[in-house]
Amino acid sequence: MNRLILNNISNLLIVCVCVFAVSAYAIEKDNYRGLLPEANPYPSTYVIPLSPATALVNGTILTGTGSRIDSGTVLMEAGKIIAVGTNVRLPEGVKVIDASGKWITPGIVDPHSHIGVFSSPRVPALNDLNEKTSPNTANVWVEHSVWPQAPGFERAREAGVTSVMILPGSSNLIGGRTVTLKNVAATTVQGMKFPGAPYGVKMSCGENPAKVYGSKGRSPMTRMGVIAEFRAIWLEAAIYAKSWSEYRAKVANGTQVSPPKRNLKLDTLALVLNGNFKTHIHCYRADEMQQMIDLSKEFGFPIAVFHHAQEAYKIADVLEKENIGVATWSTRWGFKLEMYDGIEDNVALLESAGVLTALHSDAPELSQRMHVEAAVAMASAIRSGISITRQQAIRWITANPATQMGIIDRTGTLEPGKMADVVMWSGDPFSVYSLAQKVFIDGVLQFDRENRQLLPDSDLELGQLIKETP
Repeated sequence: MNRLILNNISNLLIVCVCVFAVSAYAIEKDNYRGLLPEANPYPSTYVIPLSPATALVNGTILTGTGSRIDSGTVLMEAGKIIAVGTNVRLPEGVKVIDASGKWITPGIVDPHSHIGVFSSPRVPALNDLNEKTSPNTANVWVEHSVWPQAPGFERAREAGVTSVMILPGSSNLIGGRTVTLKNVAATTVQGMKFPGAPYGVKMSCGENPAKVYGSKGRSPMTRMGVIAEFRAIWLEAAIYAKSWSEYRAKVANGTQVSPPKRNLKLDTLALVLNGNFKTHIHCYRADEMQQMIDLSKEFGFPIAVFHHAQEAYKIADVLEKENIGVATWSTRWGFKLEMYDGIEDNVALLESAGVLTALHSDAPELSQRMHVEAAVAMASAIRSGISITRQQAIRWITANPATQMGIIDRTGTLEPGKMADVVMWSGDPFSVYSLAQKVFIDGVLQFDRENRQLLPDSDLELGQLIKETP
């Protein structure tokens, strides 16, 4: 009996100590509110809907995993893909959609978009793309500029785009944080944020930052100035990250110590140095990509993806060795000097070298024809004697960008357990004549070309003055 009493007292003391520790942490957190970095101060409010069981049957399926299934079925329920194949058993009460003569693919994933923050001919006043006030604006988060009502989201959705990563612009060396969105209609950006998607940081080298700040008579105005500024920025970030690491070590050992003074720019860069954020670098020339690789090794941050990267084919072996991906276009080149060596075979040559390669839109109008971008890249490869199948090419706009964005475990392929982001095309998606006929996001029919009244078109642009460029 005495032993039982002692055990109860011991357990009670343990509970009291735990409660005190939690309370002390809460008090300390309250005392330092705003002074301690928050892991997720702007959380997603997006909830995967409980969608009804739906089956697309008798379609040609490109799974995004490298497989093609003829006369296949995709079964979706409760926001998830349940089964994909030729002998799928359908549950009672499932809604069946005949996909005979149609093609079925994963929803398109766009890894570089400015929808919602960049102007268009119809909404010229919308330009929240660049915070052109400092070469380093790592403190800005592009999600704080995203306008959920931007018509570009709707147009992209009608073209089969189900997930997008929005980036700030390329005027600054460090442009700020990216955000990944589900392409659904919502009132707030939090209602579009892809749950659990990792943040990225946009960086830019070369002509853009040099031109913007050189025109202001300040550094950087040359390419050597760009690298010099980058080194100064990352040196400061490394010192800051070390100070926080030392603070946390002292707190873990029970030492009472005040936290370092927060710096919102360096908060973001410290997370990059700690491996928490992916880096996405706007860079065109092969020599500059190599310089950025050297810079990353000097300060110990990983490069996830080079964007645009028109000369990436010149260093494909280096990119494969360093495990750096590329997000690019199929044909754009030559509209500025650093793009003059862009070639249509860039995508195919990178693919052949084993580089994780994706296509992106960048310009809002390209988000409406990502499947055509893939078709052009595939056709260019075939003309050059490089064998690329549809099973490979579909990955450029589905699985590969999802991998680059850190969401491949949830979307980008048609596999059981993943989000039911699915597109049914009117025909071969690599034909310029094919259109996205039905677009499902998390199993919910978000667009139906045969029944456009399902989700009415935005009337935002009615009465807007459109100034066409001659």
